[in-house]
Amino acid sequence: MRKLIAGMKISVDGKMEGPEGTADWVEAWSEDYGLTPQIDACLLGGGMYPGYEGYWTAIQNEPGTPAWITGNAPTKAELEWASFIKKTPHYVLSNTFTAAQWPTTSFLRGPEQIAALKQQPGKDIYLVGGARTTTSLIDAGLVDELRVIVYPLIAGEGKALFATIARRHQLELRKVEQLGNGRMSLTYGLS
Repeated sequence: MRKLIAGMKISVDGKMEGPEGTADWVEAWSEDYGLTPQIDACLLGGGMYPGYEGYWTAIQNEPGTPAWITGNAPTKAELEWASFIKKTPHYVLSNTFTAAQWPTTSFLRGPEQIAALKQQPGKDIYLVGGARTTTSLIDAGLVDELRVIVYPLIAGEGKALFATIARRHQLELRKVEQLGNGRMSLTYGLS
């Protein structure tokens, strides 16, 4: 069975976004969890998908232009990720979306369709986000692994990654890695 692996970038106090609605402490939005070799599909919630599609389409079409979220030219890792996802199937969990710009995008209507997707042959699936989708799929028992990059920052007010989690979940620490600039990469298994 394929694993569903969530990857998130958060502040030390567990925030995905600051009070202004962005994670301005994140320098790049590339896949920095080491997932690319083991995945062949991405899953996102309907709230996150339009911005994700717009961000990465802009990088694919104009790789030298500063990205609207960071204000900087795309990093080498972002360019590599933009190339990878151009050909990678994307699944959007939404009851309302029916169309996307990317021809590799399909729509799923509920957790049972995600469970069925995990049963299909293939590599693992990267759960890109957002927070509500991630927490609902953790609560549904569908997330197998959580990879978190923690930034050395207390964001204060803002959107907490686990704000909507419904119940307690035991995690098994599988890997800890110190990254540059005081960041930590943590990998947890969910039971």
